Amino acid sequence: MSDEIRILLVDDQELIRTGFRLVLLAEPEMTVVGEAGDGRAALAELRASGGACDVVLMDVRMAGMDGIEATAAIVREFPSVRVLVLTTFDLDEYAAAAIRAGASGFLLKDARPTELADAIRRVHSGDAVMAPGVTKRLLERMSNDAAADPWGGSSGVGAAAGAPGAPAVRTDALDVLTEREREVFALIAEGRNNAEIGRALFLSESTVKTHVGRILAKLELRDRVHAVILAKDLGV
Repeated sequence: MSDEIRILLVDDQELIRTGFRLVLLAEPEMTVVGEAGDGRAALAELRASGGACDVVLMDVRMAGMDGIEATAAIVREFPSVRVLVLTTFDLDEYAAAAIRAGASGFLLKDARPTELADAIRRVHSGDAVMAPGVTKRLLERMSNDAAADPWGGSSGVGAAAGAPGAPAVRTDALDVLTEREREVFALIAEGRNNAEIGRALFLSESTVKTHVGRILAKLELRDRVHAVILAKDLGV
């Protein structure tokens, strides 16, 4: 993987896109490879570049194709691209819906520049960007949606990852994990990061990272955010 992080800015306000671009200019490993004013234009940019983008900063409230629909389309068509959704309000319904659509996390638009850069790095590496308290509120919001079905009637290990046609979740869905991986999965479900998991299980961060990668692969999940949501769905 290249050290460069290629970013696509998607927001219907040019001033906001300019602000983000100026912030990211200060980060030597980050490059803004394009801008778009709505979801349809974002898809066009990605298709024109052959998916040459690592992270999409996606506004969710836009005219035309909004960020939710665009996120679902990007996840489906460009599975290696991560989507970080931007919202004005902490945990509004649009942010929750974007997570369900396959986004890797969300960030408030008034986040500090250092928080924005850190969130991009974390999403790019497959990590989550939500603090445990925020994750808890997100899960509570999702658990109240659609008769407690956070996936809108399409539950499944793959569905949690945004994969279409995935098999349904079974009560033995975690049987594919080793005992140690189950321990790591339970701590991921609590919203703990790699360092915290390492301290709890007396493992190095690199070992934890390896376990997390295997867990995501075995459960067909895009990232840790969806691992947390799956854990909630399974009652972990």
